Amino acid sequence: MDTRDAVSAFLRSRRDKITPVQAGLPTYGQRRVPGLRRGEVAALAGVSVEYYTRLERGNLKGVSDSVLDALAHALRLDDTERTYLYDLARAAGPAPGARARQRTVRPTVRPSVARIVEGMPELPAYVMNNRLDTLAANPLGRALYSEMFADPTCGANVARFAFLNPAAKRFYTDWERMARFAVGALRVEAGKSPYDRELSNLIGELSTRSDTFRVMWGSHDVHVFRESTKRLNHPLVGDLELDQETMSLPDESGLSVVVYSAPPETAAEDHLKLLASWSATTGLVT
Repeated sequence: MDTRDAVSAFLRSRRDKITPVQAGLPTYGQRRVPGLRRGEVAALAGVSVEYYTRLERGNLKGVSDSVLDALAHALRLDDTERTYLYDLARAAGPAPGARARQRTVRPTVRPSVARIVEGMPELPAYVMNNRLDTLAANPLGRALYSEMFADPTCGANVARFAFLNPAAKRFYTDWERMARFAVGALRVEAGKSPYDRELSNLIGELSTRSDTFRVMWGSHDVHVFRESTKRLNHPLVGDLELDQETMSLPDESGLSVVVYSAPPETAAEDHLKLLASWSATTGLVT
């Protein structure tokens, strides 16, 4: 990812989303821009127009935390957007070669983590990295995402499944919402790891093969997976409304454990039990 281009496009996209009224500024006459002008953002952040123009051209090298905080406040960034801005600023510091050498170790699933996932037979669970690759899953997790695991072109990657497998639009009842979340999560990771070759290849592949991904990527929205409600339409058991919890491992691996559950005494709980029974009967492990 070209960090300067990412910075420039991100700042412009956030500026375009804020109206003068939202920023508490007076408006006079016709405006040519959909959101704030550069001068207005500069005034809100307490910097000169020339300095803000330099930032919006993608040059965050050497920018202080206080300026980043002021910029985040002026652009009304949420916590995820603020973190992304800081990641972009950090990426502007070290030379690309140095940062690339720092990312030579690929995280693996520790045996203890695999045992935790396997030890939840009644709940779909899997381990995911920041590129949305599924590195390990218990039998019920594989049964839930059976269509993704059955497609060798997906490589067990949630984003590839969402954008490149036609079954995904039926599987995800709220497909567009989920797709935007996936794109936002990849953009967060691109801000943290702009020299990650595998991530760059994935983004390039999806941009080439999916017009929808390319448009969503161009929005420069960011997202972090946490808790949410997933509405799914499984080919075997039908509709499922499940609670999703995403728990980041307390290390620097970037791995997360994702677990789905259904509220007790609901149709979704019954459907999960049916899916677990089918998985056990068929011996689904791949």
